[in-house]
Amino acid sequence: MKPDIDTVLFDLGKVLLDWDPRYFYRTRFSGDEAAMERFLAEAVPSSWVLETDAGKPIAQAVAERSRLYPEHAGNLALWDAGWNSMLRGEIEGTAAILSSLKTRGCRLFALTNFSTETWPRALQRCPSLALFEDAIVSGEHRLVKPDPRIYELAIARCRLDPARTVFVDDLQVNVAAARESGLHALHFTEPDQLRLDLSGLSLL
Repeated sequence: MKPDIDTVLFDLGKVLLDWDPRYFYRTRFSGDEAAMERFLAEAVPSSWVLETDAGKPIAQAVAERSRLYPEHAGNLALWDAGWNSMLRGEIEGTAAILSSLKTRGCRLFALTNFSTETWPRALQRCPSLALFEDAIVSGEHRLVKPDPRIYELAIARCRLDPARTVFVDDLQVNVAAARESGLHALHFTEPDQLRLDLSGLSLL
């Protein structure tokens, strides 16, 4: 018989944590959405954010990017100071799901691409993070999803049984990598759908 799932491994950004650089930079561009989007695409794409998630110091990453894009240096220099404004807090619906899972005795862990410099700020502002037994933070290990090694690390460190564990992430590439590692995996789109998906697994 297929074993019951009793563990959930959560991605955080855009799943539990409402983080978006637009929350900060929109005011810097005085409502010029097109200019802001050009800046985000050129100067701070997700591939660049992953560099800090993989352990590169933010100051170094900003300096390197500023040399490549001097026209954006002023806004790049504000990345670290503006980060708190990029994080609005928790996604209420997901936080409620997390609390329900905890009440039902589900084992809860996090596997997140996150800079070690900004991780403590998230811990201070987002109380639901305390519900996790452990969190695998990419910057601490210099590995980022979808590298299969970070899933292997999570399985080993958290003593997970992949057959009894479901992983939740908003990026399909990370979901696919989790499945390759033997985990069940769900693609997160919004909290109501996640609740339905977890109910289908008899977790809620």
